[in-house]
Amino acid sequence: MEKTIYELRDSNIRRTYLFLVIFSLILFGIGYFFVYEFNWGTTGLIILALFIIFYNIITYVNSDKIALASVGAIPADPNEYQVLHNVVEEVAIAAGIPKPKVYIMNELQPNAFATGRNPTNASICVTTGLLSMMNREELQGVVAHEMSHIRNYDIFLMTVIGIVVGLIIILRSVAFRGMWFGMGGRRRDRDSGGGGNVIAIIGLVLAIIAPLLVIIIRAAISRQREYLADATGAYIVRDPYGLASALKKIEDYKKPMKTATDATAHMFISNPFAGERLLATHPPVEDRIKRLMSLTV
Repeated sequence: MEKTIYELRDSNIRRTYLFLVIFSLILFGIGYFFVYEFNWGTTGLIILALFIIFYNIITYVNSDKIALASVGAIPADPNEYQVLHNVVEEVAIAAGIPKPKVYIMNELQPNAFATGRNPTNASICVTTGLLSMMNREELQGVVAHEMSHIRNYDIFLMTVIGIVVGLIIILRSVAFRGMWFGMGGRRRDRDSGGGGNVIAIIGLVLAIIAPLLVIIIRAAISRQREYLADATGAYIVRDPYGLASALKKIEDYKKPMKTATDATAHMFISNPFAGERLLATHPPVEDRIKRLMSLTV
């Protein structure tokens, strides 16, 4: 079991850096479109390259802060949320990792997520709705699931994907608006060879395709990792029933989360949107519960 976890950890780290490289190239392609359209030349390319480098550094150092701020999470007061802190500490000891920082979201929907770079720089966030709905065993199951994401080094990749998705969606919106208002039209008019039109088409294709690629990759990665985190969480606390019961309660709550976005949906323990969505990032809850109930721990 430990060998498998170590192998998974190393694989996740490699995938994270590969993901950053691939989408840095995609961002450069989208950025090059803007550089060309505005005729910024070599200076524009240098600024673009520096932006991508610093963006990756900032993402690496502040990934957890960005994710938590994007959903309005705040630190959980140890006195007000003593039970939550106790459960997180107990599960962290069982998982063999340092206790993560604990955060709260003022949100009625029962849900939770983990974020950070590694087990020594990690945070767990739960909604107020989750705390009001779960008993201690169920809360322990949810926390163990999120602790599994931390121990398996899922959190960095999942957080980075969310940040990159958000940035690409912003760039896509800028590209659409720019083309709508005829951005760079004068340059294209001066381009007798029609090269400007070609670059504009490339930029439009990148703006449309890049977010879709991210969503597909995000969905493929998240579904398998949710199954693994369920099983690992049950292994940590030696109890699959608490998480299974928690997932059933979460599934029965039908109102969507107010603060979740397409860029952050994959980080939560369950789909934060009401109803089915195209390319859902989570496997069906029924399947997850069935797998949990079949475990012997």
